[in-house]
Amino acid sequence: MKDLDLTTLRLFVAVCDSRSIVRVAERENIVPSAISKRLAQLEVDVGCQLLQRIRRGVEPTAAGETLREHARGLLGSAQRITDDMRAYTAGAAGLVRLVATTSSVAESLPEDIAEFLKSPVHHAIRVNVQEQLSRDVVRAVREGSVSLGVCWDAADLSGLQTYPYRQDHLAIVTPAGHALAGRRDMAFAESLEFDQVTLPAASAVCLMLVRAAANTGQSLHYRAEVSTFEAALRVVRSGLGISVVPREVALPLAAAFDLHVIPLTDAWARRRFVICFQDEGALSPAAKLLAAHLTQASSRATRFI
Repeated sequence: MKDLDLTTLRLFVAVCDSRSIVRVAERENIVPSAISKRLAQLEVDVGCQLLQRIRRGVEPTAAGETLREHARGLLGSAQRITDDMRAYTAGAAGLVRLVATTSSVAESLPEDIAEFLKSPVHHAIRVNVQEQLSRDVVRAVREGSVSLGVCWDAADLSGLQTYPYRQDHLAIVTPAGHALAGRRDMAFAESLEFDQVTLPAASAVCLMLVRAAANTGQSLHYRAEVSTFEAALRVVRSGLGISVVPREVALPLAAAFDLHVIPLTDAWARRRFVICFQDEGALSPAAKLLAAHLTQASSRATRFI
């Protein structure tokens, strides 16, 4: 198969999204026949039909849908390359790519990075942050697609180097008037008779809760699954269940949402996070500076716990 042209892929995605060659031609200031010629050649290059005629335009075939999804990824990567190179030509001294877990992004990481970037000595550094599950954080660091990762220290970090980062404390969050509301603290096992609101099954928190329930001979009964801790708090507020959320995330919203936050007494409820990377010696100067800043920020926070 011939090498695929990014401009043709971009036009192909635009046509799939708009279902119209004419509309894309008007937006791109190109004659429709030029786009049609590119798309016809693209079908020849990949060896199958990608578009089919409908009453008021075109739509992708099953093969076309597959190519559209691949093309989005390629175009996104190409745009990141362009942005990164533009940063250097504009005088930026360094770009740091970092992936982090939902917990760390929901807690202190954004503020710690913002503090780093506000320093005049770091004005020429850019930081790109992506949110991933713990396993995907570790995978991205191992594969070298990012410089730094931030995740729970219980993840499989073999072969990676780490710096300590912050800690958090998981807690049960209940709506006002719930049977558990008002407790000063509690063991997780005491919550298992109630419906739970959880993060996705593959998330570190959900996996840990399932294991903890199994260790007591019980199972986790969840009423709803959401993608973020804030969404979990909103569902709890509606009265559909309780949830296990980091206390550091829940407390700032507890008063506004009329929620009760009950720290868990289980040993595993106190979690430590780390900054992970392949090799300290191979880190760029900008990545080393950011990693050192995050470690120092966590050290300062620990002194006040």
